[in-house]
Amino acid sequence: MSEGEEKTEIQYNAQGKRKGKHDKPKPWDTPDIDHWKIEPFQPAWNEGGLLEESSFCTLFPQYREKYLQDVWPVVTKALKEHGIACQLNLVEGSMTVSTTRKTRDPYIIIKARDLIKLLSRSVPAPQALKILDDEMQCDIIKIGNIIRNKERFVKRRQRLLGPNGATLKAIELLTGCYILVQGNTVAAMGSFKGLKAVRRIVEDCIRNVHPIYHIKALMIKRELTKDPELANQNWDRFLPKFKKKNVKQKKSQQKEKKPYTPFPPPQQPSKIDLQLESGEYFLSAERKAAKKWQEKQEKQKEKVIENKKKREAAFVPPKETKKRKKTATSNGGVSDTRTNGVNAQDMADKLKEKFEVIKKRKPAKAMEIETFLAAPECEKCSDDLR
Repeated sequence: MSEGEEKTEIQYNAQGKRKGKHDKPKPWDTPDIDHWKIEPFQPAWNEGGLLEESSFCTLFPQYREKYLQDVWPVVTKALKEHGIACQLNLVEGSMTVSTTRKTRDPYIIIKARDLIKLLSRSVPAPQALKILDDEMQCDIIKIGNIIRNKERFVKRRQRLLGPNGATLKAIELLTGCYILVQGNTVAAMGSFKGLKAVRRIVEDCIRNVHPIYHIKALMIKRELTKDPELANQNWDRFLPKFKKKNVKQKKSQQKEKKPYTPFPPPQQPSKIDLQLESGEYFLSAERKAAKKWQEKQEKQKEKVIENKKKREAAFVPPKETKKRKKTATSNGGVSDTRTNGVNAQDMADKLKEKFEVIKKRKPAKAMEIETFLAAPECEKCSDDLR
């Protein structure tokens, strides 16, 4: 470094970046200042007014015509206080707002544009006029082009309302926003934070995510904000995690693709061509009528025969099934006449034959009693016995 150059120290800010000429301490920027606070506009800030005229125009449906006619004086009076001119055109069905020489706030024309948008979307006039406040914002969410099926769209839109409007009321309480579901749009009024949550809930509901999941998460977040210790911590561990369940859908039957041929199919013969082939085309009208009557008679005869067969089929007896003969067993039970492949009748005949053979045999000779006595030892003993 040369002698003329002065040594400078490199300074870094809290984020670790090198400080430049704009990153210098600002004594007027004290911690007690709320940078997010929107201060009310003072006319003294813009005494000269606007240089050019700005205007916005929006259309409204025909069913809103009668209501807008009734409340238009109230709308005109509210806009006149801010130096905005308004016009209601019933021929074209439009509303127009524009700035005037008395307009001082340059952003009030944007607020007036939001006002006529809300009025056209069926928001009541007392509620719509709140949009002129600086702290109130609005968002009109289009839901008509998210899903094509009309029946599904109506069911999911009703799901957003809930039974007797309970779901919609819960969303309003948790987000602090006013919500109105009308046709293909959802109008919401509130803070930026609340409008962001409402848009996410509404779009997810039409995409088949039930609002109750978001409601549970918002309720948990509201309780966590009350704890100062958790202010700088991650809340993911407290929030519920829902898994998506893929419902199996019926597979559509795909038709088998035929092989591609560059040539078109052959032309089918017409009715006149068929008559020319059979020769019927050249017959007279009488012969054609006679032939037609004869074909009709033949069809009737076939039908009569078929009906007669159907009537006679009710009187045909069923086929008889052969029943097995049953005989009593020695145990008192019932056994089949055919057991182990041997016929019981044959066994009975054989037993009868054996019985007759035994009966025909000669009776045995009567035996004398002496044969059963012991023989004497001597003749003397035998004589004494005699």
